[in-house]
Amino acid sequence: MRTSSVRRTALAVSATALALLVTACGGSGDDQDKADEGKGKAAPSTSAAAPAKTLTAAELEKAALAQSDVKGGKVATKLPATDDIAGEKVQTQDAACLPLAHAQAGVAQGEPAASVKRSWTGDPVKPSADAKPEDALLAALDTEKVLINLASYEGDGAEQAVRGVVEAAEKCAGGFKATLVGEPLDVTKVATGDAPEGGDEGAAVTLTVAADEGVAAPAKIVLVRKGSTVVTFSAVNLASMATGEDFEVPADVVAAQVGKLG
Repeated sequence: MRTSSVRRTALAVSATALALLVTACGGSGDDQDKADEGKGKAAPSTSAAAPAKTLTAAELEKAALAQSDVKGGKVATKLPATDDIAGEKVQTQDAACLPLAHAQAGVAQGEPAASVKRSWTGDPVKPSADAKPEDALLAALDTEKVLINLASYEGDGAEQAVRGVVEAAEKCAGGFKATLVGEPLDVTKVATGDAPEGGDEGAAVTLTVAADEGVAAPAKIVLVRKGSTVVTFSAVNLASMATGEDFEVPADVVAAQVGKLG
């Protein structure tokens, strides 16, 4: 890994992480900010439930992740412009793949009755004193950033939201092209993993994104539905943008957020 590439990656660190993966270079693009290797389908885990109450924006705010809910990392309760992306700013060449692009950008599926956003950024790793400059930079970037969207729906909207992402993962397994606030995004592969626990149903998807210098960078999407509310977690590891190495979505962050939904 060339030092120049690592430096460019550092400049690209923002919630536009995935939109910028394709170039791995600096820029200001706006953003909303181990899966199994293609085995099986996105098969959500489901359970029957009585009609659930549709939460208001105020109720979602109370249910959204707060700093006191996690032991480490930083929770942003008011996202900066670079971490907040509108749905119309996300486009795909194939309309069938749009749910995946929306989920990756932290945009709610469909037309929710209300939605709120949060982000969580892990604590950076302190590099060793004798580390080379590029290694020290990668070590400092070796942490996850997760965009969190809580959306509440009327009727069966929540079930449809999860189903849309599951179906998109199946239809777009071979990849897709998209633009996020004007930045091109080239996804070369879509693989599904084990559905998360703790909700009425869920799905887990890994996008493999073509990045700079031939790097295939992973990006993770996790959805959990609880009643009428769907929580979407869009995660990237900042160092993985440069190295292509895999990473895990922080399970404690997912559990903490899902647990607040009751």
